[in-house]
Amino acid sequence: MDSWKLWVYLQTTPLFWLTATLAAFFVADRLAQLANRRPVVNPVLIAVILVAVLLKASHTDYPTYFNGAQFVHFLLGPATVALAVPLYRNLELVRQNLLAMLAALIVGAVTAIVSAVGIAAALGAPKVVLVSLAPKSVTAAVAMAVSENLGGLPPLTATLVIATGIIGAVVVTPLMNALRIRDFAARGFAAGLASHGIGTARAFTVDPVAGVFAGVAMGLNAVVTPALVPLILPWLS
Repeated sequence: MDSWKLWVYLQTTPLFWLTATLAAFFVADRLAQLANRRPVVNPVLIAVILVAVLLKASHTDYPTYFNGAQFVHFLLGPATVALAVPLYRNLELVRQNLLAMLAALIVGAVTAIVSAVGIAAALGAPKVVLVSLAPKSVTAAVAMAVSENLGGLPPLTATLVIATGIIGAVVVTPLMNALRIRDFAARGFAAGLASHGIGTARAFTVDPVAGVFAGVAMGLNAVVTPALVPLILPWLS
C-alpha cells in the first residue's frame, strides 16, 4: 500500500514525467546505437511508444504529463536556433545551391499538401480532417496554428505531424539509396522539407551536410506552407 501511495504521488509531480521522458529517449537512442542507426530503429518512435505505454499503464492524462514534459518542449526553441551554427559553417555551400533549393522548396511544399489532401479527399475524409492534414509537413507548432486558424483540429494535426516525421525519418535513407541520390545536400533538403524536425535529426546522424540542408528546408517550409495551404485547400476540399 505504501509503495502504491508513493507511485500515485510521484506520477503527479512534474519532475517524474520529465525524468520519464528523458529516460525513454536515452533508452531509445541506445537501442538505435546498438542497431547501427538503422532507419527503422527510430529513437523518436521508440521513445513515443515507451512513454505512451507508461501513460496508459498509469492512467495518466495528457495535461498531467505535459506539466513535466513542458521543460523539454521549451528546449525545442533553443534547439531550433542552434541549427544556425552548422548553417553558418556551411554558408557558402548553401549559397551555391540557393536557386535549386528555392525551386525544390516550392515544388516540395505544394506536393506535400496536394498529395496528402488529395488522397484523403478521394477517400471521403471530412473537411475538418483535410484541414488538419494539410500542414503535416511543417513543425508541430506552426502546423497546429495553421490548422486552428483554418478550422482544423490541432491535436489531430500534431499527431499527423509526428507520424509524418517518423515515417519520413524511417523511409528517407533507404529511399534515397534506392533512387541512387548521392548528393547529401539534396538528400538532407528533401528530408527536412518532407518530415521537419524528426527528419532533420535523422539527416544529422547520416551526414553533417545533409543535416544543414535539412535544417534550412525545415525553416523555409515553416514559412512557405502556411502561405500555400489557404490558397490550395479550397481547390481540394
